[in-house]
Amino acid sequence: MSDPLLQVEGLQVAYGTPAAPVPVVQGVSFTLGLEKLAVVGESGSGKTTVGRALLRLLPSQARVSAQRLRFDGIDLLGAGEREMAALRGSRLSMIMQDPKYSLNPVMNVGSQIGEAVQRVQRMGRGECRSAVEALLERVRIREPQRVAAQFAHQLSGGMGQRVMIAMMLAQRPQLLIADEPTSALDVSVRQEVLALLDELVAEQGLALLFISHDLNLVRHFCDRVLVMYAGRVVESLAAADLHRATHPYTLGLLNSLPSLRHRRAVLPVLQRDPAWSRP
Repeated sequence: MSDPLLQVEGLQVAYGTPAAPVPVVQGVSFTLGLEKLAVVGESGSGKTTVGRALLRLLPSQARVSAQRLRFDGIDLLGAGEREMAALRGSRLSMIMQDPKYSLNPVMNVGSQIGEAVQRVQRMGRGECRSAVEALLERVRIREPQRVAAQFAHQLSGGMGQRVMIAMMLAQRPQLLIADEPTSALDVSVRQEVLALLDELVAEQGLALLFISHDLNLVRHFCDRVLVMYAGRVVESLAAADLHRATHPYTLGLLNSLPSLRHRRAVLPVLQRDPAWSRP
């Protein structure tokens, strides 16, 4: 049996001074193959920090360590900055939560996607423009010529996320990290973006790390789920088996979800235990 594409063992991230470190990720371990793995938890649980640590995109004051942090046999902690710059985008990509803050406000969409295209293969202006329009069509954007000429502030939320996906696809990554890519979208657009991601994972053989706080969404969309609390993974299970969760934190999150089928006068409040944040 071949090794998984991504191996994470004992990942630690801390801020502060060496004398008084403040841990934000504590001993996170998981593997990822050609599948959809969800990382869920409340805001502040460390989900996004884990994703950014994999790409070495954390601020310089962050101290990152791990017993193992390997992508396709490459030691991500030991890799030089030049090697990491070559990996980012070309083999490792990340879709940020809100395209308004990720897209360049003074460059049109076509120019930004064109930069990603040119990183993979140098080509002439006309050929690059055709490749950009093909990518926009690939993510189900109508009138790709018109959209390519637009700027970030002219795009809707769903359109912006499709543009972000097109930029990632331009470089044909093996691992895609999606940081709550549907949290700012309405229900119908969210389903369209999820269907697009699902299709791309199946067709291109991508490994997807899907960061979310929506348990109902990942239950149906992902293959496996990691539940994080206070920087730790407190439970790991198949997405289809979320109803069989045993950790009190996971159960508390599930019980606090409203349901149209089983109406309750009062939703229960999650009662936290300090022991959950200890090893």
